[in-house]
Amino acid sequence: MNLSAGGGFTDRAFNNTAYVVDRLGLAIVAGEYPERTMIPLDPDLEEMFGVSRTVIREAKKTLIAKGLLVSKAKVGTRVCPASDWNMFDPDLLRWHTMQRRPEQFLAELYEVRLIVEPAAAAQVASRAQPEDHALLAAKCTALANANRRDAFAIADLEFHKLVLHLSGNRFLQSLGDLVQAALYSLLASETDSGAPQRGPADFAEVVEKHRAIVRAIEQGSPEAARAAMQAVIQSARDEMERARHDPGTGA
Repeated sequence: MNLSAGGGFTDRAFNNTAYVVDRLGLAIVAGEYPERTMIPLDPDLEEMFGVSRTVIREAKKTLIAKGLLVSKAKVGTRVCPASDWNMFDPDLLRWHTMQRRPEQFLAELYEVRLIVEPAAAAQVASRAQPEDHALLAAKCTALANANRRDAFAIADLEFHKLVLHLSGNRFLQSLGDLVQAALYSLLASETDSGAPQRGPADFAEVVEKHRAIVRAIEQGSPEAARAAMQAVIQSARDEMERARHDPGTGA
């Protein structure tokens, strides 16, 4: 394989590596290679993907760094237990949202949101300035004005992302970005599936719950903001559960 002058892979090699990482990672998350089992040997993977041994090795290094694989000399490469996976890796989040039945992943995702986002809302209430209040109010207006299910969901995600960023805590901001990336991926997959669309009237209660968060922040009440955010996320989780049990209603 030819290397670029800078010592890195050519564009084609990089794209090949990314493709192998994506295909293998998705297969592992889907359970095609169960935990603690061996993945195919390098020559078999080379033939499977039509790439060089260098590409396979680089792809495996990437998956090892993500916690999905472990490699031992003279033994081979084995799939790690799911408890070892780096669940804050953007690719892992995306692969989970692409599963046919991501119920466990979604349940865990909402658990994280219930821990992180109420704390972020409380933090915002203690430090937000009038200009921040205006930004949050504008996000609520966008939520109220959304006229399609996908537009409503995007406006909802943007509101929560803003709260996390206004917290001023870089850990909350980074964690929030990863959680929101997973929700964006899930939204895209559900939109592509043709789920029924609903208008803004169906979401009036959701909009009012978001406005309650903004009011608590404007009043400088951390505990009220915490409770209001918790109510919003709990309601979203309940709605998700209802939709999963009755797919005809949409998410």
